[in-house]
Amino acid sequence: MTRVLVVDDEPQIVRALRINLRARQYDVDTAPDGATALHAAARHHPDLVVLDLGLPDMEGTDVIRGLRGWTAVPIIVLSGRATSADKVAALDAGADDYVTKPFGVDELLARIRAVTRRAQPGDESRPVLTIGRHTIDLTARTVTGGDTDVRLTPREWELLEYMARHPGKLLSRASLLHDVWGPQYHSEGNYLRQYLARLRRKLETDPAHPQHLLTEPGMGYRLQP
Repeated sequence: MTRVLVVDDEPQIVRALRINLRARQYDVDTAPDGATALHAAARHHPDLVVLDLGLPDMEGTDVIRGLRGWTAVPIIVLSGRATSADKVAALDAGADDYVTKPFGVDELLARIRAVTRRAQPGDESRPVLTIGRHTIDLTARTVTGGDTDVRLTPREWELLEYMARHPGKLLSRASLLHDVWGPQYHSEGNYLRQYLARLRRKLETDPAHPQHLLTEPGMGYRLQP
C-alpha cells in the first residue's frame, strides 16, 4: 500500500486529504510543521509527500531541501502561494509538482497517481517514447513514423532526452537551462522557448496545440507521454 505523508498546518485540509486518500487505499501520515515532517519521513519512509509551503516553523522549500539530502521520494507542493517565483523556487529545491490552493481533489489525486507511477523502478530509464505519430529511440537517436523524415540537432536531442528522463514531471526553466545548456545559462529563457517550439514543429501532430511537449505558464515545461 502506498504511504503518503501530508504536511500542512490547516486541520480542515489535512482532514479532507486523509479521508480522500484513505478511501482510495493509501496509508496516510500527517505532520503540522516542517520539523515533524522531516522526523516522520525519516521514521516512516513515505512513498510520496504532499507539502504546504507556508509552515509555522520553517519554509516548505527548506523541508524539500532537507528531504532531498537523503531521499528521492516524490514531493507534490500544495500551496496557496501562486506566484511564479514561489513555484520556481519549490521546483528548483526538488519538488516534483506544484498544485495551487484552492484545489480540486480529483486533480490532486491524478497528480499523485502520476508521480507515484514515475517513481516505479525503471520508469526514468525507458529509451523509447512516443510523441504524436513519432516513435523516438533515445539510445539510437532515431525518430520513426509520421509522413516525413525528422532530424533533430544535437541540442534538440539533449533537451528531449532530459525531459524524457523525467516523464510527466514539471521541470523549471532554471533546471532545464542549467542541466542542458550549463550553469552559465541561468537567464536565457528564450533558448527554451525557441527549442521547444522547434521540437513541437517536428514532433507534435498539431504544434499550436501540443499534447506532449507542454508549457506550464510561470513554472516551466513538462513532457507528457
